[in-house]
Amino acid sequence: MSDVEALFAALRQAADAETAECIEAVVARGADRDLNRINVLAFAGGHRLDEERTIAAFLHAARLGIFDMTWNVLCPGCGGVLDTGASLKGVVHDVYHCGLCAAGYEPTLDEMVEVTFTVNPRVRRIAAHDPDLLPPLEYYRQMFFSSGVDLPDDLEEKFAPIQLEMIELAPGEKAFVSLQLPSKFVIIFDAVTHAAQFIDVQGEPTSERQSLSMVITRSHVLSETITLRPGLLRLALENHTDRRVVPNVCVAGDELHDLLGRRRPFLTAKRLLTNQSFRDIFRTDTLDVDQRLKITSLTFLFTDLRGSTALYERVGDIAAFDLVRSHFRVLNEIVAAETGAVVKTIGDAVMASFPTPDRAVAAALRMRQAMLRLNAEHGADDLLLKIGIHEGSCLAVNLNDRQDYFGQTVNIASRVQGLADPNVIMTTEAVVHDSRVSDMLRERSVQSVSRMAELQGIGREVRIFALS
Repeated sequence: MSDVEALFAALRQAADAETAECIEAVVARGADRDLNRINVLAFAGGHRLDEERTIAAFLHAARLGIFDMTWNVLCPGCGGVLDTGASLKGVVHDVYHCGLCAAGYEPTLDEMVEVTFTVNPRVRRIAAHDPDLLPPLEYYRQMFFSSGVDLPDDLEEKFAPIQLEMIELAPGEKAFVSLQLPSKFVIIFDAVTHAAQFIDVQGEPTSERQSLSMVITRSHVLSETITLRPGLLRLALENHTDRRVVPNVCVAGDELHDLLGRRRPFLTAKRLLTNQSFRDIFRTDTLDVDQRLKITSLTFLFTDLRGSTALYERVGDIAAFDLVRSHFRVLNEIVAAETGAVVKTIGDAVMASFPTPDRAVAAALRMRQAMLRLNAEHGADDLLLKIGIHEGSCLAVNLNDRQDYFGQTVNIASRVQGLADPNVIMTTEAVVHDSRVSDMLRERSVQSVSRMAELQGIGREVRIFALS
C-alpha cells in the first residue's frame, strides 16, 4: 500500500465512507482546478452529499495531510481574496482594503472569511502549487477570486468583451501598451499585488496620443482617479516587485458587475467555528490569545440541570454521575446533529453555539424530548433541564487555551437560561422573531408566552419568551 493509499484508508475509517470515496476519486481523477481552494459546500452539492458529513470529511482529510486548509479574508464587494493564511491567526488587521473596489472593510467571520481546502502537493501536485506559472486569467480565477464567486467555465470568452488588455510582467520588467480607450470607466488592476488605477474616460474623443505610467509595487497604494478622453492611450507599466504580475485593463460596467455578481454559498469561518467536528479535531491553535474577531450574528444556547446537587444526595454519586454523563452525551449528539458545537461545559451546564437561531431552537426542542425520555427510562424526574437561547453579535476569542466567545450576547443567553423553569425553553425576541423559528414553532404547535424581565448585569429589561 502506498503512502497516499494509506492516507485514504485512514480517511475512510475516520469519516463518512461515501464522502471519503468521493474525495479520493476527485483527487485521483479531477482537474487541477477542482483541487485548488475547494468550496466544500459546492463540492457537497455537486456530488449530492450531506453538507455536514462533507465538512467533517474534509476536516479529517486536512488533519491527515491530504489537504491544506486556508482561511481567506474576502472583499464583500467583488469577492476577491484580500489575504490568506493557514489559520485564523493570520487575520490580524483591523481593516482590509480592496484595491479593485477602492474600499476598506472591518473583518467579520460571518461572510468575510472563507475556509477552503487545497490538495497537498505530496498527495498530488497541481498547477496552483506554482501560482506564478498559471495563465493570467486562470490566476485571477484560482488565486484572486474567492470560492464564493461562481465564475463560469468559459470565463475567457465571457471576459473578452470587458478586457482591453492583459499583460504579464516578470520581476523588474517594464512594458509599453497601446490601446483605444472607450468612453467608459476603466480599471487597471493587478491580481497579485492588488494595485489599481481608475480612469474616468469622458469628453470628446481625441486624436492625440495620451500617456499614462503605472508602477506596480507591493504597497499597492490606490491612486486617485484620473480623467482621460476617449482615444489612443500609451500605457507604461513597471513591475517593482520580486514576483510576476498580471495587470489587466478592463471596462468597469454592467458586464463586469454581472460576471462578479454571480455568487454561491461557501464555508465561512463562523460556520466552521460552530461545527462540532472542527472543535473536536482542531481543539487548539485556532486563535491567538490577543485576537478579537467579530461575528455579527451567532446564536447561543445554555443548559443547566436544576437540583443536580440534590440528585447526588438522593441517588448516590455513582448513579448520579452515570445519569449526568448520559445527559451530556445526548446533548452533545443533538448539538452536533443541528450543525452546532459545544463550546464548553461548566459543572452540569452546557454552552453551545449555532450558526442560526432555528438550529438552536430545533436542538432545544430535541433536548427537552430527550430528557423526558431519559427520565422515563430511569423511572424518576431527575433530569430537569433549563434552557436559554439568544442571538446577536459577539467576539471570537481565545480563553484558557481554547476557542471561546465573549460579549453581551453571551451574557444575555446565560441570564435567560437562569430564568427558565425545568422543561421550558426560554428565548429572546431576536430568536422568536426569526422567520425560520416562527415557521418551526407554528408547524410544531409550540406555544410562546412573553414577559419583560430584568437580567442581572444587563442594566435593562429584556422581553423573554417561554416556549412550552
